[in-house]
Amino acid sequence: MAIRPASKTLPVEKIILGIDPGTVVFGYGIIKQQGQKITAIQMGVVKLDKFKSHEIRLARIFEKVTMLIEEFLPDEMAIESPFYGKNIQIALKLGRAQGVSMAAAIARQIPIVEYAPKKIKQSVTGNGNASKEQVAAMVVRLLEIKAENYLLDATDALAVAITHVNQGGREQEVSGGWDKFLKENASRIKS
Repeated sequence: MAIRPASKTLPVEKIILGIDPGTVVFGYGIIKQQGQKITAIQMGVVKLDKFKSHEIRLARIFEKVTMLIEEFLPDEMAIESPFYGKNIQIALKLGRAQGVSMAAAIARQIPIVEYAPKKIKQSVTGNGNASKEQVAAMVVRLLEIKAENYLLDATDALAVAITHVNQGGREQEVSGGWDKFLKENASRIKS
């Protein structure tokens, strides 16, 4: 009687770069996923308020993301999508910060997934209206990192990466996203 060898399926291992885009404070976090276990590799912020020129801030973001990609070789990037607030100028600046971050990943052919702020809060804390402090406390707990001296934009970036793991690497849009919106509002779109 032949004995069939036990199937050894190794847990999937990948590095995920999480980004919390901003043009004043830019947060990043890198985690390693091995099966269902996640560990923090690196986290930090880039303070950009000392640069008066918006173009220089964007260049610094691009340089930092490129450096992180070269150093940690992430398999995927998860990024927070800009929220829609009352100030369109802030939304545009956040969109640009997100865009240059994405361009750095695209240049290295790294897959990118966007997550809405409420989705991230819901995924990490169970509450889509959680505060930055509540998200940070849960990230610290989930990743078993030291609670002292953490920076909220860095823990937000780690939360984006954790959401990516929790969502199986894909944004799950409950409302149907842009495709659904376009279909439902075809009469409002001018050719």
